Amino acid sequence: MDEVIKIVNDIKSGNIKPIYFLMGEEPYYIDKLSDYIEKNILSEEEKGFNQTVLYGRDVSIEDIVSTAKRYPMMAERQVVIVKEAQDLSRTIDKLESYAENPMPSTVLVVCYKYKTLDKRKKTTKLLAKSGVVFESKKLYENQVGDWIKRILAGKKYTIEPKASAMLVEFLGTDLSKINNELEKLQIILPVGSAITPKHIEENIGFSKDFNVFELRKAIGERNQLKAYTIAENFANNPKDNPMVVTTSLVFGFFIQLLKYHGLKDRNPKNVATVLGVNPFFLKEYDVALKNYPMKKVSHIVASLREIDVKSKGVGANAMSNSDLLREMLYNIFN
Repeated sequence: MDEVIKIVNDIKSGNIKPIYFLMGEEPYYIDKLSDYIEKNILSEEEKGFNQTVLYGRDVSIEDIVSTAKRYPMMAERQVVIVKEAQDLSRTIDKLESYAENPMPSTVLVVCYKYKTLDKRKKTTKLLAKSGVVFESKKLYENQVGDWIKRILAGKKYTIEPKASAMLVEFLGTDLSKINNELEKLQIILPVGSAITPKHIEENIGFSKDFNVFELRKAIGERNQLKAYTIAENFANNPKDNPMVVTTSLVFGFFIQLLKYHGLKDRNPKNVATVLGVNPFFLKEYDVALKNYPMKKVSHIVASLREIDVKSKGVGANAMSNSDLLREMLYNIFN
């Protein structure tokens, strides 16, 4: 994020590079930088003749270079944006010759999503020498909560840890999806609001009571009534709660417990880092650690592997989601 801010600030100060090669597994920042350049380099009057958006599936590297070598019309520079450039991965090295001698009056933006260039290759080195090579790395799950807090803080909002965890639980590490949901909330909530689990449930559609997050908590507490109630709700709403996802997340929880049992350094900061969880939720893991000895956790992990196989239809064609969830919980609690 610091690198993104630096690139934006350089552009604002007039330090504009002839090439911006934006690559990496996380498309969110690639889109943000591309959108910023598209909106801010040229004036509205200049954009008509001097701003071109190309798509990798429709053009060749030769087409891109040809467009980039044109002179601007009645403007200081032109902007050429290549979206979905990963479709040109087989020929992307052909940019090498242009990178050696780019047009100073062109700002070429290449959006190379979900892939990266080998930084040891000549093409990458030339692109970095002539312009900016930015890699947008995928965040780990335990980093997303802090990212959500930073994004909201910049817009004068806050979020409760549980609400943040619900977003991560259901949307994973896809920053674009999370940001879209946060923007929906910002439309209806006044500036300065604290986003709560209730807001998530009412406006985004995740139940604050019937979700994998709550199921995992109930399992950790050995609260059988609550766990079976949530499981029944899942069975009645299979589209919203796919069995494969449920078993995967519960499996992940017990793998984390297995790691926790094996830790010598149980300093909260170290535990949170190793387990990949927000420190706010460590109390739940401490409770589960007491309720499930290491030997029991090992047996549960083995049984969850079997449930996962059955959930994919192997050797259990006649078993419903409800039966599979009950079997999963029975194996955990007994």
